[in-house]
Amino acid sequence: MADGLARVREQIAAASARVGRTPEDVRLIAACKTFDADTVREAIGCEQMVFGENYVQEAKVKWPDLKDEYPHTELHLIGPLQTNKAREAVALFDAIHSLDRHSLAKALSRQCENQERHPVMFVQVNTGEERQKSGVLPGEADDFIAACRNLYGLNVAGLMCIPPAGQPPEQHFDLLAKIAARNGLSELSMGMSSDYATAVAYGATNVRVGSAIFGNRFYPPAGQ
Repeated sequence: MADGLARVREQIAAASARVGRTPEDVRLIAACKTFDADTVREAIGCEQMVFGENYVQEAKVKWPDLKDEYPHTELHLIGPLQTNKAREAVALFDAIHSLDRHSLAKALSRQCENQERHPVMFVQVNTGEERQKSGVLPGEADDFIAACRNLYGLNVAGLMCIPPAGQPPEQHFDLLAKIAARNGLSELSMGMSSDYATAVAYGATNVRVGSAIFGNRFYPPAGQ
């Protein structure tokens, strides 16, 4: 893991330098889905303090104790969020990267008010307009961002996307950056293990990297 973190940090620094940015402009989110709390502790020992989880249920088991031990860590939700998990998500996460529909925005707004807690929000944009993927369509993004800010009062800081598999990611990163710029949003959550260096070149301020840090994930067979 130490080697993986070092390689990722070096590549972020190199990609930043190529486009006149500094590596401090890029937040490395270690995507720790399926990895246990001891693995997270090992990463913290390597001075990694920002982590991403895909599922509320997994985070509920893993993170309360970790947050008690390491209160300066940041926890980001980087996977889809069900509306009925809004209460738990607001309580657990420092940032939510998958805001993509009005019902969820309304539920998050209510929970932020009830809990007096305001995670940073990223609107997820379905840049490839894929039917099976979460995210607001690009043509609807401006209106949705405005509603999240003005109607629901959410702390929207930026946008997130996941480019279609098998397609060059550049056009999707460029599209996301343009939508963010015209809406006055400074944060871009884009880039994963296979394309984070490219994302940095297109302005990513948050990259979500898992396997390049932790190695391949183990998924138990169905039914176990």
